[in-house]
Amino acid sequence: MSGFSIPAIAPIVLLIGSNIFMTFAWYGHLRFTSSPLITVILVSWGIALLEYCLAVPANRLGYGVYSAAQLKTMQEVITLTVFAGFSALYLKEPLGWNHLAGFSLIVAGAFLIFKKW
Repeated sequence: MSGFSIPAIAPIVLLIGSNIFMTFAWYGHLRFTSSPLITVILVSWGIALLEYCLAVPANRLGYGVYSAAQLKTMQEVITLTVFAGFSALYLKEPLGWNHLAGFSLIVAGAFLIFKKW
């Protein structure tokens, strides 16, 4: 695995974990629409705290290896990937060709951010 190092991989792993928590904090409650809104908010805040505990170190560790724009782009691509799986598996909402086409355009944008010209 030449070219890969712990400082390069750690932010990606932490961002994946962070985005799993973030997705549950923001959208997990949609399966519990009968729960009181205040309960949903408080539970979501608790989950979001775990998200921040991973996202902040990911960005701190990653900033020495990646630019801020690259970290943000990575986070967005990871967010969409996690959300696509969450939407299909947890919320049981099918992904259509239009979702995949839109996500592909975002990945193309990420390629441009990471490309050294």
